Amino acid sequence: MPKQKTHSSSKKRFKVTASGKVLHKQSFRSHILSKRPTKRMRHLRHSQVCADANARVIKKMIPYA
Repeated sequence: MPKQKTHSSSKKRFKVTASGKVLHKQSFRSHILSKRPTKRMRHLRHSQVCADANARVIKKMIPYA
């Protein structure tokens, strides 16, 4: 059986934890940050767990992660 190809953009954006959960970086952190409150920016620093429905699709795109 041939190897599956990894979806290139997905491998850059998502990470699979040891327990099998999929993490993604939070949005609204790229530009125009000065108008946003410090508290909001601080909470957006950390990665967040993807929803189960999305996680199934993402795991298929990054089979070797």
